[in-house]
Amino acid sequence: MRLEEGPTLRCSLEVNNRLRIRRPTTQVAARLPTDEVSPGQNDLVEVTLQYFDGCPNWRETETRVREALRLVGAPATALSLQTVSTPEDADRLGFCGSPTVLVGGVDPFASPSAPVGLACRMFRTPAGLAGAPTVEQLVAAMR
Repeated sequence: MRLEEGPTLRCSLEVNNRLRIRRPTTQVAARLPTDEVSPGQNDLVEVTLQYFDGCPNWRETETRVREALRLVGAPATALSLQTVSTPEDADRLGFCGSPTVLVGGVDPFASPSAPVGLACRMFRTPAGLAGAPTVEQLVAAMR
């Protein structure tokens, strides 16, 4: 067994050099209760939206991320977009599906059992499963 460092830590188990199982570990961001954030007060948040071309949900996610950034007082420049084009890119990045939102480099919606690869991703929301997290979920992840 060996650990590889990257955007997420991954554990690889090789058996007879034939079977290779890779699962991303969940990175959990510690959050402390915060007061309401006034505009311009949260300039340090950095959000990356990872997606693959053809994903039906990435544009809606981008719209919601931009609204969440506005609500927490972060500049629009806090968002960067990253296209994941190949299975190798997905593997290298620990990409668990499109769209993926990283806040400060951490996936706040990660599931320990999510496979790595080019696939559509679903999010648990108060209204049920959806192709994008809600604005409220994104705001909570950014605080």
